[in-house]
Amino acid sequence: MQERRKVSRWDARKEARIKLDGAVSEASCRLEDINFKGMQLTLKLKLAVDNYIKFTLILSEDVSVDVEAWVTWHKQAKEGNTYGLYFTKLKDADKEKIYKFIYQHAPPKLLNGGGEPMEDRRTFQRFNVRLPARLLDLNSGEEIPAETSDISAKGIGLALNRELAVNTPLEAWIHIPDRGEPLYTRGLAVWSRKNGEDEYQIGMDLERADLMNFSRILRV
Repeated sequence: MQERRKVSRWDARKEARIKLDGAVSEASCRLEDINFKGMQLTLKLKLAVDNYIKFTLILSEDVSVDVEAWVTWHKQAKEGNTYGLYFTKLKDADKEKIYKFIYQHAPPKLLNGGGEPMEDRRTFQRFNVRLPARLLDLNSGEEIPAETSDISAKGIGLALNRELAVNTPLEAWIHIPDRGEPLYTRGLAVWSRKNGEDEYQIGMDLERADLMNFSRILRV
């Protein structure tokens, strides 16, 4: 379920500042790299992985952008903590600010097709979670009982008792033991294999990263 993003990343390595939503003061940070889908940031503050945050990124005295993001991974660095952030909301006006800022500060070769593919070590962490689920095959209209084998914010592994063709469009309802409504999502079967007699496994790629609902699973 690892999403690999073939998007050029702009190597910034620029000192910046960050102001978390609700914080009374700014904190120093270093912008390692960035594109319109996410960025890597090093700072002394500790952020919770697999968590949603809102903040203002201050790139210079006259350039700042408002960001809503999901903290997807963390690694220890000499200067503190390096985090991978996946943007869940970024205004077009702020994308333009980022592009202009990078054009002025990043090496030109990274902006003219020389950038490396942005292949994150882990865009979304996968958790081995077994929960009852119900699938709806949108091609046939058939309902299929299933059970999750692993879940991330962008994909689900499912065990079921019948074969499903790759690229089958699906709707899914996952029953989470938190007394709330079943988690609803939709996507495509991107791989399928047979494990045994009447035992099949599929990987379902979700239409969008369902970050808020995914946090329900983390809580239980």
